[in-house]
Amino acid sequence: MSIWLKKSFFILLSILTFGLVSPSQAFLNEENHALAKNNGKPATMESTPEETREEESVVSHGVFIENMLAQAEKNAYEKFGTKIKPVIEDEFKSLILPNIEKAIADTASQFPEEDLTSLTISEVPQYAKTEKIFHIYDERSGEDVIRFHVRKDHPPKDGYYFNFHYHTVHDQFQTHHDLGNIYWNKNTPPQWMSVS
Repeated sequence: MSIWLKKSFFILLSILTFGLVSPSQAFLNEENHALAKNNGKPATMESTPEETREEESVVSHGVFIENMLAQAEKNAYEKFGTKIKPVIEDEFKSLILPNIEKAIADTASQFPEEDLTSLTISEVPQYAKTEKIFHIYDERSGEDVIRFHVRKDHPPKDGYYFNFHYHTVHDQFQTHHDLGNIYWNKNTPPQWMSVS
């Protein structure tokens, strides 16, 4: 339908409905339907199923790091529980989270972008005594790539500390890579995942 005919139709429609439907809303609705049909692309660009699959299967390193970091923070807070989180949250965000981001970025740089989609983050274990916060593993093989842990340390004649560290597959998870420590206090910290 030509543009002048569409405009005439909408003017007639607005006169008949006494202005209840404005022509601009109808044009916008038509454009939204066209975009929805083409998965957000303008109507002039056609995409093949292969292009769509390729776009979905490749994740940039930046997007991968951003997604992993958001999930890492969520998992850490879940691990801390409502008793520990309020006490150490600020220090965790300023001291530990940037180091976790750097470790994830270093790990991601060792993989081509097409392999990043198969890397995923594990759930927080439901048992409270282990060091595990989360692991990043390859879904295809089920093998861990990097493991992020937190341990409660109590040096002699000192208070309690949370020691954050990680292990990588490159040394068979033997080396302890330090992410930082957060001081708790002289009293024993609550169990992981404790709620107030």
